[in-house]
Amino acid sequence: MARVGLTPERLARAGAELADEVGFDQVTVSALARRFDVKAASLYAHVRSSQDLRTRIALLALEELADRAADALAGRAGKDALTALANVYRDYAREHPGRYAAAQLRLDPETAAASAGVRHAQMTRALLRGYDLTEPDQTHAVRLLGSVFHGYVSLELGGGFSHSAPDSQQTWTRVLDALDALLRNWPEPNGS
Repeated sequence: MARVGLTPERLARAGAELADEVGFDQVTVSALARRFDVKAASLYAHVRSSQDLRTRIALLALEELADRAADALAGRAGKDALTALANVYRDYAREHPGRYAAAQLRLDPETAAASAGVRHAQMTRALLRGYDLTEPDQTHAVRLLGSVFHGYVSLELGGGFSHSAPDSQQTWTRVLDALDALLRNWPEPNGS
């Protein structure tokens, strides 16, 4: 019989909190069972495996990030939108490092297609329309922004910028200025 009060949603949320505390890689059904002071077997009525739990945490994180991004982007365009979106990812990673790591989990194609990851791509593409980018350049730019945002945040969270001047906030601002300039002056493909 399932323990009263335990649901897949509650377990995903508790797993997300655990991920923020100990790191996403440390989240397992056993670790979560210890948090609820129950046997791991009792959680299997709600999640199939540690991978299922990790997927649920990833979906929760993607949803939270998408909601924040939508709120931040409302009414913004151009550099204001670019900065707002970038700051959503950076701020979320700082506040919820485990959930942020979960949002990077590779999902199977069907799960990914039904996830809030689709909203992230749509919002990024909407932002890029303000820079008059069309396909395939829009896809290249989506990949560039994702690489820069996630790469910078990962290095910063790992302490990669903590031992040198200038302050990482100054660099972040300059990176966003550079991205804005690049997007406004997107290069033509080679051979054109």
